Amino acid sequence: MPQHVRPPLSAEPPAHPARSVPPAHPAPPAHPAPPARSVPPAHPAPPARSTASAPPAPPARHTPAPAPPLPRRIVFLARRDLGNPAAGGSELLVDRIAEGLTAHGHEVTLLCGGPAADRGYRVVSAGGDAGHYLRVRRQFSRRVGACDLLVEVCNGMPYLSPLWHSGPTLCLVNHVHTDLWGMRYPAPAARLGRRLEHWALAGTHRGNLMVAVSGSTAAALRGLGVERERIRLVHNGVEEPGPLLPESPEPLFLAMGRLVEYKRVDLLLRLWERVRPVTGGRLVIVGDGPERGRLAAMAGPGVHFTGRISEQDKHELLCRAWLLLHPSLVEGWGLVVMEAAARHTPAVGFDIPGLRDSVEDGVTGLLARGESSFAAHWCTLALSRPRRRALGAAAGQRAARFRWSATVRSFRAVAAESYAEAHLDLPAGR
Repeated sequence: MPQHVRPPLSAEPPAHPARSVPPAHPAPPAHPAPPARSVPPAHPAPPARSTASAPPAPPARHTPAPAPPLPRRIVFLARRDLGNPAAGGSELLVDRIAEGLTAHGHEVTLLCGGPAADRGYRVVSAGGDAGHYLRVRRQFSRRVGACDLLVEVCNGMPYLSPLWHSGPTLCLVNHVHTDLWGMRYPAPAARLGRRLEHWALAGTHRGNLMVAVSGSTAAALRGLGVERERIRLVHNGVEEPGPLLPESPEPLFLAMGRLVEYKRVDLLLRLWERVRPVTGGRLVIVGDGPERGRLAAMAGPGVHFTGRISEQDKHELLCRAWLLLHPSLVEGWGLVVMEAAARHTPAVGFDIPGLRDSVEDGVTGLLARGESSFAAHWCTLALSRPRRRALGAAAGQRAARFRWSATVRSFRAVAAESYAEAHLDLPAGR
């Protein structure tokens, strides 16, 4: 149960309906009066006034329902801070939500593992990237303290916070890692990781609301047994881009993201050998990660690795690229897809959960159902400028509906719901 109850962050206190208060002592029953005698009046009574011309009574004023109370102190549990070299889309999402909540007057703390940078909100490192999972409960108690809402960002390894935290809790899920455990760990460890993740999502968080970033993630949670009525959608946003730059005069194809195995950049490099003789041009790969050395060793002609780049350079590349190529095996949403769409650059990806949400197949980009289909979509759009431009224009229109301000607004509504729901369960007098 929540340890501290603060007043809501709304501008005015919620109105309460007036209660009828009975008198302290009931009035004695009245005695019947004797019948009155008929006495003619001294002067005749004036005729009754007609009410036809009387002004209508003013309509009753409707008092809107009070807004639900908002949690003031919010703590996020996440594996990494955005400043971590291994940070990706999940870290960006948490950072944008935390910044938005801070701007609205909430007191936000991020408790994470690994290095932590200075932010507009408080960031506390609980230790190493993996070891902090064992220390997070003690670090929460010693360095963070009580809060009004705890948000566990469950991306693979869970914190199992409902087992040691009794206050209002939300669980934020980018995607379920079912297929990734087997890619990263040997079979026994993969089975253990899968079972632990599934138990945490469908078991320990059974009484909490779940925030999913896409319809695909929501469907995966339902597949684990999470009740539909406990799931809320909060989509990723995208920044309003600066002035757009023209497309590169020479074919320029772009892949962007963390260089890890499930992003399948190695597959992209193999397909490039089939596509390059047809299209020509360059393939630029942006990002860093443990796979970079192996990928660079297998890259053929026309491939350039940039590593991590500035936001300005990213904006320029996203504008000038003919296509964004996203061969990932698993995604919760595909944040870079919407970043490209905001610059009117269409995407080619695989027909997988997450990308089915961020790419409208045939409208804002193309989704492939196999490797040959991916290469064919790549060549088709590279050779058809009108089709490429039509998809890019539609992508830009769709991206305009996804902004970080809307993401923060949606998250605040879920936070208020979770906080209010927990307070309804409080015993009388608390």
